[in-house]
Amino acid sequence: MTVIRSARPEDAPGVVALRTAVHPYLVRGVESTRRMIAQPPPEEDWAAWVAEADGQVVGWVSAYRNSHTSAANVGEVSTLHVHPEHRLRGVGTALLNAALAHLRRIGTKRLLTGSQPESLPFARRHGFTPSRELRYSALDLRPTPPMPEPPPGVRLLTATEVDPRRIHRVDAEASVDEPGDVPTDALGYDLWHHEVWDNPGLDRDASTVVEVDGTPVAISLVKRDGDRMWSDFTGTIPEHRGRGLARLAKEAALHRAAASGVRTAYTSNDEANAPMLAVNARLGYRPVASQWSCVRDLT
Repeated sequence: MTVIRSARPEDAPGVVALRTAVHPYLVRGVESTRRMIAQPPPEEDWAAWVAEADGQVVGWVSAYRNSHTSAANVGEVSTLHVHPEHRLRGVGTALLNAALAHLRRIGTKRLLTGSQPESLPFARRHGFTPSRELRYSALDLRPTPPMPEPPPGVRLLTATEVDPRRIHRVDAEASVDEPGDVPTDALGYDLWHHEVWDNPGLDRDASTVVEVDGTPVAISLVKRDGDRMWSDFTGTIPEHRGRGLARLAKEAALHRAAASGVRTAYTSNDEANAPMLAVNARLGYRPVASQWSCVRDLT
């Protein structure tokens, strides 16, 4: 018998094992997952559910208010997935129904979610319309890539060397025009500090800040789980684009991560983000999966 229940912090190892089986290119370790369940940001009304069968976590979904956008009443159904051996038994539908009920309670009106290509029929049956393709890529970091040489007036700093408020400013300004179904234009410092800076998976020694004439203008943030890493965000503030600074930041971050034991790097990009897709291609990333963003109204 499969039971749908609220997620608990002690579910973290099972949740990570499930995610690794279904989405091996997603990187979030046990401690990061445990904290996500135990200490979600209050402004997001975050909640999560697991499907449990014979004491094992076989399904997961979370739902929350999107607080990164100025668009009103946007909710997210995040990372709904079921172990392959437990599909076609109504588990995914039960998890989705729990998420939708929560999003109705907190007053969201427009919903976003992601779907693997083979799951698009499920998404359509539940009222979601595919919108944008997200491409996942991987890079083997063996041997360790070289550390890039910055041009005059440019410094490559680790995140440990920079005030987090200055890193947040770059993150917020660089992500305003990030392609997506809603704008990412409301990334407040407190939420960013909770979700990014205090995340147990953030590798501050590998995360890199590009400083030009004493001002941070580009970043590449690294989240890590053992010998795998996720490029959480790489970007440059608009007035400094076109100089190769995002690539410089990412090359330095990849070098630092590899030098400390990371063997595989993963990242994702919206289909319309041609500059970063080009950067990743030049760095040697190879496609490993794709996902579609999907939208629906919640009546």
